[in-house]
Amino acid sequence: MNEDGLLEAGPHRIVPPCRHFPECGGCQLQHIDDDAFGAFLVDRVNSALAAQNIPAPDILTPHISPPVSRRRASLRCERRGNHVQLGFNAGQSHRIVDMRECFILRTELFALVEPLRKLMGQLIGPRGNGGVRMTLTDQGADILLEKVSVDGLEASEALTAFAQTYRLARLSIDDGYGVQTRWEPEPVTITIGGIPVSFPHGAFLQATAEGEAALITAVKEAVGPARIVADLFAGLGTFALSIEGRVLAAEAARDSILALKSAADRAQRPVFTDHRDLFRNPYDARELGRFEAVVIDPPRAGGREQVGRLAASPVPRIASVSCNPATFARDARILIDGGYRLDWVKPVGQFRWSTHVELVGAFSRWSINSDIREPCPKARRSAV
Repeated sequence: MNEDGLLEAGPHRIVPPCRHFPECGGCQLQHIDDDAFGAFLVDRVNSALAAQNIPAPDILTPHISPPVSRRRASLRCERRGNHVQLGFNAGQSHRIVDMRECFILRTELFALVEPLRKLMGQLIGPRGNGGVRMTLTDQGADILLEKVSVDGLEASEALTAFAQTYRLARLSIDDGYGVQTRWEPEPVTITIGGIPVSFPHGAFLQATAEGEAALITAVKEAVGPARIVADLFAGLGTFALSIEGRVLAAEAARDSILALKSAADRAQRPVFTDHRDLFRNPYDARELGRFEAVVIDPPRAGGREQVGRLAASPVPRIASVSCNPATFARDARILIDGGYRLDWVKPVGQFRWSTHVELVGAFSRWSINSDIREPCPKARRSAV
């Protein structure tokens, strides 16, 4: 505030690039520069740790994914008369902000927004609503239309024509009775660690390729020279296929773990898979004791059940990946009470201009019986 009592822009305030800001809920922080955004990411981590009485560890330089880098998104759709609204919801609302520009989506995905608006107008009735899930795969855009019914020849032909015209990798619908693939000229894949992996419907994928690379680099640093590693909540193998040595990958989602197994087998990679629900059936301390390092990447709720067993194990190194600083800190408290030390944390801002924070935390345990006794004294401060 200046001498006249008027508000003045602060040193880190910038002009938001998008016309939809701040109405659109896709971004909350377009008005600050990258220095302030990076400081926000660090503060989120430190605040969560402080709430669990954990002293602030070494915080590495945050990764911030660049604009126009999101390779997956979920949009909402509603028809009002002849007009179809398509976009993200407004902040803390179910009202759709009709997307006319976007500074976070990959250009390949945003180019489909207007054509999809027209297609959805043919598939949903007056005052109808639906959803569009978009993912950029190796073969192009994978589109899933939700809450739509394709009845009759005309609607079927419209779907096929759309998929052909825009060279989609896959076009599917979900009318409430499960996903149906309507177009897939060749199997859809996502390349991880240089290996194409089949991409099942609904499988988890990191939001940006740049953010994924930052997480992988941090996990490799946390794992260090370990040659026998367990990857828990492995998904499609983001870390299992990127780590050197022998890896046990455990995942509850059947389609994802089968896709990982097939990809690893084809590439002759030493990745051994276990279809296992780690909430109901976590590995115990004895089972974990044979590994030189463990990577754990649970969903937002954290992995309390598995972390409790991990805290009682002799595993020398743990790389804990999280998309929720609060549950990360809760689980970190369990590991620290079990004798581990939190060496460093790497914040990752994949969801640029949002309050969503991901991170990798490196934990170590001294063990005179381990072949890997050095507990990673201090990680390098290198930006990814």
